Amino acid sequence: MNIALIANDTKKELMTHFCIAYCGVFGKHTLYATGSTGRMIQESTGLPVQLLYSGQGGVEQVESMVSCDEIDLLMLFRDGINTGDETEENNLLRLCDVHNIPVATNIATAEALIHAMERGDLEWREIQKASRKQIEW
Repeated sequence: MNIALIANDTKKELMTHFCIAYCGVFGKHTLYATGSTGRMIQESTGLPVQLLYSGQGGVEQVESMVSCDEIDLLMLFRDGINTGDETEENNLLRLCDVHNIPVATNIATAEALIHAMERGDLEWREIQKASRKQIEW
C-alpha cells in the first residue's frame, strides 16, 4: 500500500513516535511524507520515505496523488487547537472522501487503521484499483 504521512508542526514528534512504534508494519509499504515530517521519520526509523515538498506544496502533491489513485491510506495528524488556514487540509480530506481513501487525523484512528492494515482489512483497496484498471482497458 502507498501511505501518505502529514503532520502539523505540533504533531510531528507524535507522528515520528507512531512510526517508530509501528516500524515493522510501515516497512512493508511505500511511504510518502511532506518534507520535514518525512526527514524526521527517516532519521528516527531508518524507513525509506519518498519526500515531498514541505508545507502546502507537499499537501498539494498528496492531493494530486489521491486524485490519481496513487495513495491508499492517509495519516494526517492535525493540531485541533492551533488551527491556521485549514483550506488545504479540508480539500485533501474532501478528495479522500471522493476517492474512498481511509484517513486518520489523530493517533487513535491511526492506530485502528494500522491494525486493520496489518490484518489485511484494507486489501479491498488493491481489488478496487485492479478493477478500475480493467475498466480503463
